[in-house]
Parts: sequence; C-alpha cells; structure tokens
Amino acid sequence: MLRGKTALLRTDFNIRNVQDSLRLESSLSTLKFLLTAGATVVILSHRGRPLKKIKGRGSRVTISKTETLRLVLPFFGKHLRSKIIFFPHFDFEKIRITIRNAPSKSIFLLENLRFLEGEEANVPALGKILASLGDIYINDAFAVSHRKNASLTQIPKFLPSYAGLLLEKEIKTLGALSKNPQKPFVVILGGAKASDKIGVLKRFLPHASAILLGGVPANTFLKARGFNIGTSVFESSMLPEAKHLLTNKHIVLPVDFLSDKGKFLDIGPETTRRFLELMHHAKTILWNGPMGLFEDARFIKGSAALARAISKSRAH
Repeated sequence: MLRGKTALLRTDFNIRNVQDSLRLESSLSTLKFLLTAGATVVILSHRGRPLKKIKGRGSRVTISKTETLRLVLPFFGKHLRSKIIFFPHFDFEKIRITIRNAPSKSIFLLENLRFLEGEEANVPALGKILASLGDIYINDAFAVSHRKNASLTQIPKFLPSYAGLLLEKEIKTLGALSKNPQKPFVVILGGAKASDKIGVLKRFLPHASAILLGGVPANTFLKARGFNIGTSVFESSMLPEAKHLLTNKHIVLPVDFLSDKGKFLDIGPETTRRFLELMHHAKTILWNGPMGLFEDARFIKGSAALARAISKSRAH
C-alpha cells in the first residue's frame, strides 16, 4: 500500500537544542514504519515562534532564522543511518522536482514551516502547495494538533490523511484517562497559558482526585479568587470561567511562590510540599505544563521536584 508512495509526515520538532531529544526520539517509530513499508518520506515540522511583528508605521513581519530545523539532521542521520535531504528554502517547484526524481525510501526535511506567514495564518493555498509534494498525509504532531495551522488543517483537504503512531498512542492514553483512570488520579496543570488548560481541566475534573495548578493557570485562578498576584501574567478572558470552577474542592492552588519584580515565576517550598504529598499515593498522574519559568535556573525548583517525584512513582 505504501511502497512507491510519498508520505508527508507532520511532526513536532519544537525543541530548544538537540539535547532535548525526547520529541525527536518519539517521531522515530512512525518514520521507521513508513520507510520499512517502502515509502518516501517528506518531514514537515516547526520550531519556536520565528515570526515577529514589527509594530508602528509600516508594520511588517521579520523572521528569526535561529529557529532553523537544520539542527536535527545529525540526530536523524545517527538513528536512521540514512542521509536526509534538507531543503533550506521554499522554492516549491524545485522541491517537488527533487522529491519526484528521488529513489523510493528517500527522506526529506523541509525548513521550519513557521518561517512561512501562511502556516500560522492557516492559509488554504499553502496547504494545497504542501499537499502537492506527496500522495498521503500523516499527522504525528500531537502537541500542536489543536492549532489551526495550514500544515495541520489544510493539507487533509487535499490528501488521504491518517494518524501517526505517536498521535494514536497519545489519544488512546488520554481516552483511557478520561473514562476510567486508576485512582487516586492527580492532574498537574501549568505552563504559560490558561486558555489551553481550562479544557483539559474540565475534561478530567469529574475523574480527578486532585488538580494541582501552577504557572499562568494558577495565576488566573488566584486572580479570579481576588488574590493579589502583583504583576504576574494571567488571562483576563478566562476569569469568569475560573471563578465558576473555583467552587470545586478538587482544584488545588499554590499557597506560596518564588517571585521576581512582582511576578510569580515558580511555586514555593510549601506548595511543593503539599503537591508532593497529594502525588505520593496517586495511582495515575497526568502532567501538562511546568510550574513556572523553568528555563531560568532560579525558577526550576518546583517543576524539578515534581519531575523527580514522578520518576520515582509507581503511578501510571
């Protein structure tokens, strides 16, 4: 079925550096499956947010080339023992001809799709152009599947489309957790957005023994409660929803913080102790998003403590 076909494989290579190899390793199973079946593979992916709006008169978009996908080539060269042909440009006619003339089981990687304005703007024409590079489309980018990007929502309009092995695994795992998880079931939600996490919270709230909040979700809920969060980041549009959900006794908010210039940037030691206590007897743990600005070594302690506890836990 796949022999002689060209598969467009949408992956998630959104890493800071090659040491963050988990996402790269996770993409190997689908990639190896396609190659073993005799397909040519064209990898489509993204990294970071390279498009930046310049405000003011004559507003325009600039591209930060530091988010290139070229950095993943050594990793795949080592793990696949095959040469990957990298396209550093978006001359789609040349790309199409190169793919068409290549032997079967060749591997291609396009440059960061977010270098194209049409990707995050979800432009149908870009989806059509990308679709013209292959015969089938496979989405294995679970982490961005909720986004309305051209490579995720437009390509399937033009090609037969399937889920990759990683996407299938994620959906099966989350499906089981949303129906009948082993209890106590602890959900940990953090990160830089509340809007992305409210849906997750509401989905698992009927089954969770405790939902532990950190990061911007916690700030938003604290603000909704009337707590002084200083200059901490929160999402004002989520305040009514957060205020309504605060009546649920299973939602657990931080009680102390590590701060800088009035901003809460990590959970404090007392909150960490309480969270670890609730996690200790858990039989199932779902973690989505760090507890603070973990990229800064001063504010990684909360997230690191939870990670260490999870690594030692016998919970699923």
